[in-house]
Amino acid sequence: MTATVPALSERLDAVIADETEAFVARQPRSRALGSRAGHLAGGVTSNWQITEPQAVWISHGAGSKVYDVDGCEYADFHGGYGVSLAGHAHPAVVAAVRGRVARGTHFAQPTEDAIVVADDLADRFDQPLWRFANSGTEATMDAVHLMRAATGRDRILKVEGCYHGHHDSVEVSVLPEPDDPIGPPERPTGVPDNTGIPAAIMDLVTVVPFNDVDAVERALLEQGDEVAGMILEPIMMNAGIIHPDEGYLAELRDVLHRHGALLAFDEVKTGLTVGPGGVSRALGVTPDLVCLAKAMGGGLPTAAIGGSEAVMSLIADGRYEQVGTFNGNPLGMAAARAMLTEVLTPAAYEHLERLRDRLETGLQDVIDRHGLPWRVVTAGAKGCVSFLAEPIRDFRGFLRLDDRYGHAHWLVQHNRGVFLPPWGKVEQWLLSVQHTDEDVDRLVVNCDHLASRLVTVET
Repeated sequence: MTATVPALSERLDAVIADETEAFVARQPRSRALGSRAGHLAGGVTSNWQITEPQAVWISHGAGSKVYDVDGCEYADFHGGYGVSLAGHAHPAVVAAVRGRVARGTHFAQPTEDAIVVADDLADRFDQPLWRFANSGTEATMDAVHLMRAATGRDRILKVEGCYHGHHDSVEVSVLPEPDDPIGPPERPTGVPDNTGIPAAIMDLVTVVPFNDVDAVERALLEQGDEVAGMILEPIMMNAGIIHPDEGYLAELRDVLHRHGALLAFDEVKTGLTVGPGGVSRALGVTPDLVCLAKAMGGGLPTAAIGGSEAVMSLIADGRYEQVGTFNGNPLGMAAARAMLTEVLTPAAYEHLERLRDRLETGLQDVIDRHGLPWRVVTAGAKGCVSFLAEPIRDFRGFLRLDDRYGHAHWLVQHNRGVFLPPWGKVEQWLLSVQHTDEDVDRLVVNCDHLASRLVTVET
């Protein structure tokens, strides 16, 4: 955990207490809806929406803003956990969906938009063959199945601290706690991330640290004839933002291939937000499989898996059946086509980069002026404040963070008109193509307010 001196710890607790009281007072309608939702398990539609002190119920969104049911306006940097790269009600996405919905929303047959989307993704990610799904979980599930089908092996390697959805094979060591039996940093012990995960599945997953090719080589030497492949976030985004060391991803691909195993990039969070072709293009490393979702659908539930001819031919010739009633749904394909061909233009990425630089510079200036041991970490349109002075290279480094900093930051931002993801220790902000300088500056000013409260030293 972050070393926090007693006086600072008390100030941090005081900020959380004050901001929690203000948070609840300004959202009575959200509280009422939460009380009314007796037939929703947990009172929400996903456990990630169970936030402290209460869930925020949203009315609508427009441009860079969202509005809660109490009428409060927010510059939206939550972005639906990385989905809303287009912002809200983007004219191109609205027109595409409106035009499609009047002509039928489901046929369980392909539509022409699917060809355009697949062609665009093939160009962006240098993967020749694609299939569609409906969520990141489905895409990574197919990736794991394909690696096993292609190699005839059952075991997969997974990075400690990476999240790949909620199917059995990847719900292992997602966010283990320090008091879990997690083993030494260089040789992590896999622990289930949820109840209901069979021990037999756990036994087929080997957990390795991020940024450690030697650990992967060791696992392959010990279990190589069992290992189908490895899945990872090429930039870790389940633990703030952790960048790969220079050369790590290319070395990883090489060592896996030497042992007859495959490499799958989970670019569900990074695929279009880090840049036009995700981490794959940005760092020039093409894996055997790449998984996309979130921002690809412009707000609609859409996902994709792309891969090499050798691996994806298993789908093409029926050796692996990649199926789904809603795969390539006409609404999702229409929205994805608009997103890829009309929204995410070179000019849009220039706008995102400029805003990213403005936000990063503004936040780091706040941190430096107040003499705080924090860092700003960014990756394309995504970023976070890391409440540690030193860079984080893996999940064990991330565990040193004090959760209270992220929670205090979230509350302060929320109460002053900026909507960030909750669980601030883990998640990142997302810039959209509709954000403005004013939106960015509001986030910076709010961070300055938090910093000012924390550095007021009693004498």
